[in-house]
Amino acid sequence: MKTILVTGSAGFIGSNLVLRLFKEMSEGTIVGLDNLNDYYDPTLKDYRLSVIEKAKPVGIEYEFVKGDLADKALIDGLFEKYHFDVIVNLAAQAGVRYSITNPDAYIQSNMIGFYGMPGDRSVASEFNNGVILHIPN
Repeated sequence: MKTILVTGSAGFIGSNLVLRLFKEMSEGTIVGLDNLNDYYDPTLKDYRLSVIEKAKPVGIEYEFVKGDLADKALIDGLFEKYHFDVIVNLAAQAGVRYSITNPDAYIQSNMIGFYGMPGDRSVASEFNNGVILHIPN
């Protein structure tokens, strides 16, 4: 039974990945993490999350966590609770033009957030047999 973390799970790719995992897995746990920022319309993200909730099959545990990948305490807590087998990191601040006027948002999300995966080194040592897939923006 796999336990999977999907960051950026309210985005287009992340939400579709969660829906695909629902179809492919017969049992397991999926944790979706997203900060639900307003770069893209938050109502679209809310809609995607409602589709995920309605599609959740029997046998799959699903939890959505609203939070920032750069929040070390949150990430460490998730790793302590779930002991992930697979991490798919799709969380990233989108928009190339936006990065020119708001570079701090990119550094925080795309660099600090990824650097914090999978938490501190004691948590990372427990994760040495798992998979981390990072899809940069």
